[in-house]
Amino acid sequence: MRIIAVSHLRSFWEVHATAEQHLKSWADEVRKATWTQPADIKAQYRSASILKNRRVVFNIKGNDFRLVASVAYRYQAVYVKFIGTHAEYDLIDAETVEMER
Repeated sequence: MRIIAVSHLRSFWEVHATAEQHLKSWADEVRKATWTQPADIKAQYRSASILKNRRVVFNIKGNDFRLVASVAYRYQAVYVKFIGTHAEYDLIDAETVEMER
């Protein structure tokens, strides 16, 4: 899978240093994955939440952080839509959130 908007992850771990290694590990695992359907994600990440519109919520660092992504299975791409603390996640709508530029 290709990850779109990795720069958002970097910006996030510059502020939240404890997330850096966990996000790098997640990115490495995703790059090696070949997901063709939501069940493939659930097989790899049991705690992931599958939402509407090809959205997925990943728990990072034991659920300290949440990452929302949109998955384009056909194009083998994962678009980062949100990365934040659990408290910040509680304030957004994961089905519609978009990263601010």
